[in-house]
Amino acid sequence: MKVGIGILGGGTVGGALLQYLINEQKAIVAKTGLELEVRGVAVRSLSKTRSFPIPTGLITDQPEQLVDDPSVDLVVELMGGLEPAGDLVMQALQAGKPVVTANKELVATRGAELIRRAEEKGVSLLFEAAVGGGIPIIRPLSESLAGEQITRVLGIVNGTTNYILTRMSEGLGFAEALEEAQALGYAEADPTADVSGADAAAKTAILASLAFGTWVSVDGVYREGIESLDPVDLRYAADLGYLPKLLAIGEETPNGVSARVHPALVPLDHPLALVRGANNAVFIEGPQVGELLFMGPGAGGGPTATAVLGDIIDAARELLAEAQVAPRIRFAPGRLLDFGEVETKWYVRLEVADAPGVLALVAGTFGDAGVSIKSVWQEGRGEDATLLLITHDALESNQRAAVTALRSLEVVTEVAATIRVQSDEP
Repeated sequence: MKVGIGILGGGTVGGALLQYLINEQKAIVAKTGLELEVRGVAVRSLSKTRSFPIPTGLITDQPEQLVDDPSVDLVVELMGGLEPAGDLVMQALQAGKPVVTANKELVATRGAELIRRAEEKGVSLLFEAAVGGGIPIIRPLSESLAGEQITRVLGIVNGTTNYILTRMSEGLGFAEALEEAQALGYAEADPTADVSGADAAAKTAILASLAFGTWVSVDGVYREGIESLDPVDLRYAADLGYLPKLLAIGEETPNGVSARVHPALVPLDHPLALVRGANNAVFIEGPQVGELLFMGPGAGGGPTATAVLGDIIDAARELLAEAQVAPRIRFAPGRLLDFGEVETKWYVRLEVADAPGVLALVAGTFGDAGVSIKSVWQEGRGEDATLLLITHDALESNQRAAVTALRSLEVVTEVAATIRVQSDEP
């Protein structure tokens, strides 16, 4: 019962996967009955030094040839990026070979097209490792909970930013926390995709698509990163009982589907406040299951390779059964909400003149925009003062309109910060 494996990519995850497949081959056979034989590993550079050396007989810099190799039954794409990974995955599917990938950018951008091609060819396209590293989240959404009417997914899906925000909440500045994350291997030399929210947005698109059965492209996910967060606000937030998190949120409402990624202040007693360091966590909510929490290491070669290996075993069993693979989930047309149509709660820091009537003017401006104030604190005395406000839930568009109007008030010298606030309940 042998299955030939072709691996595209020999980086951190590819090396960890190869190490598993070679060193744990007997254990895999004993546990699954499958002989998973690596037939080749395609890399960009044959001369690069690697943590786990690729045997000479397996390494190649010709990925197209590896995909076409008749001894390769199953293709594993771990190259990352859109191209040439996308064309190689399509090439494998077109040839009737199942594909396992950890490429969230590819799935979020071309997933609908690739899933359709896999369905046409009767093979699997599996991507458990594309979201959450070693946390099993894709299979529960697409299989275990396929009959549940999921209403919301909410979580932390980027370990790099969670580590940075954890350290910033402990007193470090952004640059210091980022440098520390890079030294520990949590952040890339170029951390833009992480700190801008782009990585989390791709994962949110995938989660929302699977949860609600309406394909959400990455372009349809509202995105804000953590670069502009001021440590001053994190100190104020801590005093008020909140911690900062970069949240991924997908919701299904009667009016359509919403998907967004942005920083938010989370109450200290909220379960997500306990997710520290580089860990990830995702809540899934539905009327029958209530709330389910999936939590664990969201990145790293070992955890991610474990998720990839699980998909390989699943696809290999289907191959050996010689069965036409039924699609795990189908997608129907649906409306994607503009973020302005979503209700949010805001933290606002204002620099104002310390004079009588200022708070009434500020409250009136919020009220005129359809936003009520939940709580307010004042810091400082003298000519100037700092107002910290938390609003009640209101339309995002109304919150923005209120802040725009505040900037025109003579008593407001600066709208210094705005951060969304997560509700007390998961």
